[in-house]
Amino acid sequence: MTTDILREQLLALIDGHGAHMPFDAAVAEFPDDAINRLPPNVGYTPWHLLEHIRIAQKDMLDYIRNRDYLAPAWPEEYWPERDATATPAQFALTLESVRSDRKALHDLVADPATDLLATIPNTPGHTILREARLVGDHNAYHVGEFAILRQVMGSWPPGRKE
Repeated sequence: MTTDILREQLLALIDGHGAHMPFDAAVAEFPDDAINRLPPNVGYTPWHLLEHIRIAQKDMLDYIRNRDYLAPAWPEEYWPERDATATPAQFALTLESVRSDRKALHDLVADPATDLLATIPNTPGHTILREARLVGDHNAYHVGEFAILRQVMGSWPPGRKE
């Protein structure tokens, strides 16, 4: 029973429910002309930030599933190059990849056969619970940051209700 409650709360965190803005709400109707725009006093674009979410989430999912896991170099391989840009199609692919990997993590955590508290082999005692919590926390932080960037950039749709 305790595991069911834990699983339910962990899924809410992964899915961006509760006190966090959901990913899909943050990225809804994002204008193409703002994808590669640098916000004031920020060294990365909205696409860079979303690509960072994608890369980090994929990395943590790989860490859970792949026993031959090799960590990317921090921070270089967790962010796109500073001058990298994305087309609207590439931006859409980033969004879809975030959603797809989040669903994979959701499905893993939702599976009653997944022991959330078992140590992941070849780790220093890390569990799926720990990794799923990290993904949820990391995504919530950066989705909130993305929402603030939208506010600063004036890229929310007209008439949006707060």
